[in-house]
Amino acid sequence: MQISRPARCYAARWGAFLFLLMSSARPVPAALPATEVDKNQAENAAIRREWDSWNHPFKPFHIIGNVYYVGPAGISSFLIVTPAGNILLDTGFESTVPGICQSITNLGFRVPDVKIILNTHAHLDHAGGDALMKRLTAAKIFMSAADASLLADGGMSDFTPYSREMVHFRPTHADQLLRDGDVVSLGGVRLVCHLTPGHTKGCTTWTMEVNDHGRIVHVLFFGSTSLLPGVRLLNNPRYPQIVTDYQATFCKLKTLPCDVFLAPHAGFFDLAGKAARLERGETPNPFIDPSGYQNFIRQSEQKFLDQWHQEQAGAPAMPPPSVH
Repeated sequence: MQISRPARCYAARWGAFLFLLMSSARPVPAALPATEVDKNQAENAAIRREWDSWNHPFKPFHIIGNVYYVGPAGISSFLIVTPAGNILLDTGFESTVPGICQSITNLGFRVPDVKIILNTHAHLDHAGGDALMKRLTAAKIFMSAADASLLADGGMSDFTPYSREMVHFRPTHADQLLRDGDVVSLGGVRLVCHLTPGHTKGCTTWTMEVNDHGRIVHVLFFGSTSLLPGVRLLNNPRYPQIVTDYQATFCKLKTLPCDVFLAPHAGFFDLAGKAARLERGETPNPFIDPSGYQNFIRQSEQKFLDQWHQEQAGAPAMPPPSVH
């Protein structure tokens, strides 16, 4: 795959980006009490503060094989290096992109060598930077059809209950649509696309093999199974098949090969703790954690089942408190 034009990306050149583009905000009904408006604004401000914390810098490093971490402290971005150019998995917010570019440079790689952009799912904290990264590198975006639609409208068709002001990001178009089981290949490296819908309708988990000191290790980039606050499982007109999708996703995730568990949020796979242990020279590589993956999936499925049973019983649902 050829890049059509060179691009340079340095954090100093681009400066401080706006956190996200606020456009097409949903109007507040005139009859809404001022106290309710204040409550909504306060909740949105709290969410943005959490997002800001996810964007704090994190030292880039080599994870295993040809896989590197180039994201910030809270939301992940992974660089997969190949002889024919590199693959970037997740771009974070648009404001995350300068830091990703700086991390790539600090590791000794070139930002224009990014040829393919992949995503775990098309929420603004993981695909919000796709448009900018694509413009900077001329890389091609490969994405599931369902999330490509979300990418194309900048998150506006998402089924979550958040206001458009909160979910919107700069839209862009996927260059190639992926189906379950498709393989993305570059420079002899193969990533397998596993559709794991529920968190988004086109949420994707990726698997690949790497060579670690002469042995084959299975790396899994988890898509997400979080249920966002306010998302209902039963009688959800914006996502009628959400329950069956989640059920199929959990069944699939339990069978996928996983030695190295990586994920779109640092807290899912203990990025900071494992990175510190790796830097100290701990062996075996602390990112080799198959039991951590299985435990995470088991706990996530239990949260799903708890909410499903609560809704069936007519009790108030209690989804996880964080936006993932």
